[in-house]
Amino acid sequence: MATSGRLRLRAQTIARSTQPALYQPVARVWVDTGVFHLDQPYDYYVPQELSEVSKVGVRVQVPFNGREVEAIILERLEKSAISGVIKAITKVISVHTVATRASLKLIELVAQRWIANPFDIAKAAIPSRVASVDKKEFDELQRVESARKARGIHSFIAFDPVIPAPAQLGALASRALRSGSVLIIAPDESDIDAICTDLEERDLPFIRLDSSQSRSIRYENYLRAMRIKKTIVIGARGAVFTPIPDLSTILVFKESSHEHYEKRSPGWNVRDVVSMRRSLESIDLIFTGYVPSLELSVLIDSKRLSYVNHSHRLNIKSFSSDDGALLPGKIFSDIRKALVKGPVLFLAPRKGYGNALLCAHCRNLAICSCGVRLIVSSRGAAPSCMMCNSSYPDWSCTYCKRTKQYLAGRGIERAAEEISRAFTGYPLILSFGDVIKTRIEPTPPALVLSTPGATPQVEGGYSAVVVLEGLRFFSHPDLRAQERARELFFETSAILHPKGVALLCIEQSHPIVSSLIRWNPGAMIRSELAERVEIALPPTVTSFVITGPVGEFSILTAGIRKAISDKRLATSVKIYGPIEIAISQAKLVMYCHTQDTNSVTTFLHELARRRSIAKKEYLSIRINPYSL
Repeated sequence: MATSGRLRLRAQTIARSTQPALYQPVARVWVDTGVFHLDQPYDYYVPQELSEVSKVGVRVQVPFNGREVEAIILERLEKSAISGVIKAITKVISVHTVATRASLKLIELVAQRWIANPFDIAKAAIPSRVASVDKKEFDELQRVESARKARGIHSFIAFDPVIPAPAQLGALASRALRSGSVLIIAPDESDIDAICTDLEERDLPFIRLDSSQSRSIRYENYLRAMRIKKTIVIGARGAVFTPIPDLSTILVFKESSHEHYEKRSPGWNVRDVVSMRRSLESIDLIFTGYVPSLELSVLIDSKRLSYVNHSHRLNIKSFSSDDGALLPGKIFSDIRKALVKGPVLFLAPRKGYGNALLCAHCRNLAICSCGVRLIVSSRGAAPSCMMCNSSYPDWSCTYCKRTKQYLAGRGIERAAEEISRAFTGYPLILSFGDVIKTRIEPTPPALVLSTPGATPQVEGGYSAVVVLEGLRFFSHPDLRAQERARELFFETSAILHPKGVALLCIEQSHPIVSSLIRWNPGAMIRSELAERVEIALPPTVTSFVITGPVGEFSILTAGIRKAISDKRLATSVKIYGPIEIAISQAKLVMYCHTQDTNSVTTFLHELARRRSIAKKEYLSIRINPYSL
């Protein structure tokens, strides 16, 4: 049913003397206070003139602390919990409902879990209003079906090799659509583009929601998604809150991607939010990817999440280099054979040219006067600082005073020089940084070099994939290095031609080799989880990262330690730091047993509230962030 004409106003305003509504005259709202500790719902009375359009999930304007601010209606009540006079809603900003009771509850739970003001989460969950869109007619919200056809699915489905991942996701979405609408959450714009292309080829109905769209298109699509049944809604992480009337299934594409973590405070993540939504709405939840994250692996290991993986045997060869050469000697014949059949992909661990400079005589690292290492940006270029860009055309070693240079940390541009010299007569295609090729032609055969995340697709797959300096992918200094490398090796090997070969520049004894041959990462994951349990690292414990002004941390750390000794905070809490991370900024890391997560979260929430009341500087608190 279309919204009646008289409701299609940009805003409806009332005089302050207007009488309260005859039915449910009180509206409980979240207010955009802009103040952390003023995060509770507030009661306002609803003027009779605005009663019909003042529905749950509607944006309104209310007086607050001497100014007019935006609010969103949570519920209508017969009586306020507050004794005394309450103020009135002054304006209905938009007559279109932008949230449902279920989506508001989800926002509330996310705010509680990640120590945030609910309205801040609502602003991330609901697209900004566009006046021109508000003038359009939209159907009334359809009643949410109480008995959905959910199949009780809660699983991680591992992608098969050779078949493009978007096509496998499209097949899952097509089957799930029989039970009701489907919500797909993908990491970024390129993934959404690929999935949308597959859905179009399948002639499936879908609505797109992501930041690549204009504000008006995104807002309009959001309103449509709330009002249409039997459709697929696809978007990035912000779309996870979208209310859909007959939602039956959520599909998370490439579940372990860092893009599924909100960059802005408070740093919620898609994996945990969709799990909350599954509990609230009784829907099917399917995570997808090549290798599950460690967080999901814990659930799989405890039988709380099913793991679906099909057995495959891939042609995998490994080669080790004892002299530091980019390409081990025995690999050349396999590459030449592959080039006869089609394009060959070379995956380089780093962009740039020479990412570190050493003295050729004493092998000491070349350092800038600011303390950061020097790099060489291109062939023949003078060494320069990677931080302050200071140039050193007459560089000499600080230790032995010699001037002969040795380039370490080989980047993709230098690798391209070496590979093009080794395999002359073939076109060279680079994909990295700001110059990313999304797709290449299968003929003529070419040398394709890319960095992680920038690999071009090719119809039929690559005749060979060469992973350069394989060990470097596992050597990044953060807790996600092994997880990222596993996903990358599997994802890269999956884009082979059915008769293609993966050539890994890594020792044969490395567990990634046998995992790829069997197309099963289970042994590697179990080994890493066992290590995490033994030394108490995430995800076997809950992590909290607090950042803020460096001057605050001596008192803050002492206060937390005292709370532990006084048993106001769980004794399982371990404190690491603080350490200085930037000018005038410091970081403190805390771990606790998973069963103590709620009590520690409550403690930190109260700490943040008291600091806000005292008008102290803001502390950023991240719970289980992607990287520590």
